[in-house]
Amino acid sequence: MVYGVIRNVQAALKYRGGWKGLLEHMYTNGDYPFKFGTYMGADAAGNRYYENRVDYPFGQHRWVEPGDIHNFDSASIPPEWHGWMTSMNDAPPSGEEAYIEERKKNIIPLCRSDANIDHNVGHQEKIFNFHHLHNLSTVRSRGWNIGNPVVGLPPGAKDSYYTQPGSPYNDASIRPRVNIGDLGGGRVYKSQKWADRLRTAEEKAALEKAKEATAQKAIESEKAFAARRKIAMAQRGAGTVAGA
Repeated sequence: MVYGVIRNVQAALKYRGGWKGLLEHMYTNGDYPFKFGTYMGADAAGNRYYENRVDYPFGQHRWVEPGDIHNFDSASIPPEWHGWMTSMNDAPPSGEEAYIEERKKNIIPLCRSDANIDHNVGHQEKIFNFHHLHNLSTVRSRGWNIGNPVVGLPPGAKDSYYTQPGSPYNDASIRPRVNIGDLGGGRVYKSQKWADRLRTAEEKAALEKAKEATAQKAIESEKAFAARRKIAMAQRGAGTVAGA
């Protein structure tokens, strides 16, 4: 048992290029005994992919060593490599060009073409993802003006995830702000409820007094109108009995 562990450590030191590489591997994958395999390729994010069908059971025979060991996210694995790791296909993406070149030998041109593509895959645009994250739902702010330090989204940057039309987070669905008043000092407001929040305690007290004065004035006006109405009705004989 002890001898096997020592031999594994010696092999790992040689395979990883020293203690630094070995400790980094333990920090990222945490496998013990240490995994050894055939290097199959890498992606744009620097993630390295390995395979060993001899020493490990199915499901553990393929693995990835992250390029950024401190901020690794599973969404940084491209779909083509994800399909290979989950055994949806056995040909690694790094061999795609060689596979296409090999299969092109079986293509028989039926007519002359001026296209610069000589295989059925056709033209492919290069895809650029924020910090190599292919799942853009993670590229979103964690709060107002704080960004997302987990994925490296700076404060004030626009979220990258898709929003449907009509969503309040969709720029095309955001209505322009229309202000209806200004309390002074840059305190503009778009509704009376908003204005009430911006007013100071003194302004609220003065406004309340003005409302009370307006209400008292309305009451006095109504009383005066009722008195004039009573006098007018009395002059017309209101309340008298005919023939009395």
